[in-house]
Amino acid sequence: MKNERLKTMYNETFSGLKLFYRDTNLAENLISNYKVGQIIQEKGFTDMTSIGGGISGNFRYLIASAHAKDLSKFNPDSARIGHYLLDSIAYFKVLDIQKIEDKTQIFLLNIPDNSISLFKNSSSNLEEEIIEKAQKRFREKIDADLIPELQTEEWKERTKFPLGMDENGKLFFDDSKIKTEVPKRIDVDVTKKVIEINKKPWWKIW
Repeated sequence: MKNERLKTMYNETFSGLKLFYRDTNLAENLISNYKVGQIIQEKGFTDMTSIGGGISGNFRYLIASAHAKDLSKFNPDSARIGHYLLDSIAYFKVLDIQKIEDKTQIFLLNIPDNSISLFKNSSSNLEEEIIEKAQKRFREKIDADLIPELQTEEWKERTKFPLGMDENGKLFFDDSKIKTEVPKRIDVDVTKKVIEINKKPWWKIW
């Protein structure tokens, strides 16, 4: 894959990236379906909030996306709950899974549908940076107060279903069918926007 195409995909994925929250209660057999590095597809629209409070329920999706629609522009009531929406048929890479006591956080990166193979077969310094932020956010929020506006039956109904699978745990997308390539290590110099592929880490030089 040429560097120009890589730049386009990475810009599309990471430029303007923001964090969103979606809390629910999930059974352990559903939670165990998620694996780090996995690509999942959500068929329906993805409701989420930009307001980060305490975790309501036993499970939180922390979603990093540059393509969420701010519904407050169309509905003033949505501003109270920080309501954002992703279109149907959205793809995500599972970047990280954290559990503290009875609370679990899955960190998802919203990726373009034309970059599934790239993100399945590569890792990057950008992913590592946002994973650190996600883990820190989880530790900060786990004992925080709940946001009252997000405890309504209407909002809980919107966010109760798992992402990437049906209520019985059947995944909508089988990422094992993605062509497996030699894993790439992609490093991005954000100051110069230079992409380097499979550059040897400093600790392998010595």
